[in-house]
Amino acid sequence: MLSKSQARTFFLGGTFITFAIFLGLTWNSLVNEVPEQTNVHNLTEAVVRGKTLWEENNCMGCHTIFGEGAYYAPELTKVYERRGEAYIKATLMTDIPWAPRGRKMVAYGFSEDKANDLVEFFKWVNEVDLIGFPPKPKKVQ
Repeated sequence: MLSKSQARTFFLGGTFITFAIFLGLTWNSLVNEVPEQTNVHNLTEAVVRGKTLWEENNCMGCHTIFGEGAYYAPELTKVYERRGEAYIKATLMTDIPWAPRGRKMVAYGFSEDKANDLVEFFKWVNEVDLIGFPPKPKKVQ
């Protein structure tokens, strides 16, 4: 059985050691892992403009990216890999609202430049190392 002073010392020592480990892991993540996983060197003006369009048009109100957003419409983290540039541009540039699988997509009618910026944003998002998220669906034979 520990005395009161030994218990206090044990508690404070454990708290300090755990906090030091937490700070060390946080520093390692911020300095080493996050920049490497996010491909900061691939950020271009087009990617930033695409992200701005994503925010201005509240795409996250329906779609999810990196697991964040609404779950009404499809997850778009790997949309560039799944659908390709031509499909994304056609969807963004159409003037006709369409409803795939009963979910109505807004007809934004973006210009070619704006659609290209969003495609560059989706391409950059696609290249971020998510360590296996989202999992690839299993193919049924």
